[in-house]
Amino acid sequence: MAQNTIGTIFKVTTFGESHGAGLGCIVDGVPAGIKIDTDKIQSALDRRKPGQSFGGKNNASVTARKEDDKAEILSGIFEGKSEGTPIGIVIRNTSQHSKDYGNLVNTFRPGHADYSFYAKYGFRDYRGGGRSSGRETAARVAAGDIARQVLEALSDGKVKITAYTEKAAGVSIEKVDFSEIEQNSLRAADSAAAEKMNAKIEEIRKNGDSCGGVIACKITGIPAGLGEPVFGKLDAELAKGIVGIGAVKGIEFGAGFDAADSTGSTNNDNMRASSDKKSVEFESNNAGGIIGGISNGNEIFFRVAVKPVPSIFQSQKTISVDEAGKYTDCDLVIEGRHDVCLCPRIVPVIEAMTAITLADLWLQNRASKI
Repeated sequence: MAQNTIGTIFKVTTFGESHGAGLGCIVDGVPAGIKIDTDKIQSALDRRKPGQSFGGKNNASVTARKEDDKAEILSGIFEGKSEGTPIGIVIRNTSQHSKDYGNLVNTFRPGHADYSFYAKYGFRDYRGGGRSSGRETAARVAAGDIARQVLEALSDGKVKITAYTEKAAGVSIEKVDFSEIEQNSLRAADSAAAEKMNAKIEEIRKNGDSCGGVIACKITGIPAGLGEPVFGKLDAELAKGIVGIGAVKGIEFGAGFDAADSTGSTNNDNMRASSDKKSVEFESNNAGGIIGGISNGNEIFFRVAVKPVPSIFQSQKTISVDEAGKYTDCDLVIEGRHDVCLCPRIVPVIEAMTAITLADLWLQNRASKI
């Protein structure tokens, strides 16, 4: 299998399967001497890990699978600083119930990568999807927090990446308050809306179904000039990282698809000189902080469409394959422990992939001019 690595200078390689001994990552390209707080890496993993309730309250969205997701740092960090060598991290699996997948040995789950993986390789790990499982994102979150700490060091703490649930189960937020994101079970920027989301998700869960949502992400502190004008555009690289998350089916920057119904006079972001004449200020942000593939110094903003969890507790039409490679129609009821809505757990994954992309482009940018 190829393509397990992302990045040009700041490179991240992930490894491992959902039901194997564990998974992890190798992070290469971290400059030496950067302070790396391993407790923050663990805190990032804790935000993503399965089996979470919320403050002792029901969290209808998440799987019942419980994993400690403890990060074991194998290399690259000494006395709290990066050594400039590859940073190796392992996360052990401790709660895999592989027997729950016994009925999937020769049967493909609708909406999952089972069939396409089999079509490509002629072989697959049917226990939770193997490399195709969302559990692989734990390694990305660990690497992403290293990227975030690198960005903090390179920007003197100015770069901030904040993702939040904007919509789930058809319920949208009515305000944006960052202080409320970690105060509710959906990681929504509106706790009152989150209560309505959770109630709707509980209703969907009882029906054996699942749902999707929309995640928004705001990035501040990125100076003008990040990204390349042809290949390596900032929005293209962010899109590659974000759409590379299994459940993501779409992304839009700034005004996004609404720009298609706009005019140049309303969609262009007018510019003015700042009061001290040393910087540029924008009257709007329809471009989402990126023009011509390069950051313009404005806030970077994008939205992500997250599909419904494909594992549902309802009978679905599918196919099975025999040893001769012949397909047969059949029905399938998926067993095991699964999320109902990915929104709260995918928020830290989106932040991680954003940080990985930005750290790589920032390091590339240091070679763009004297």
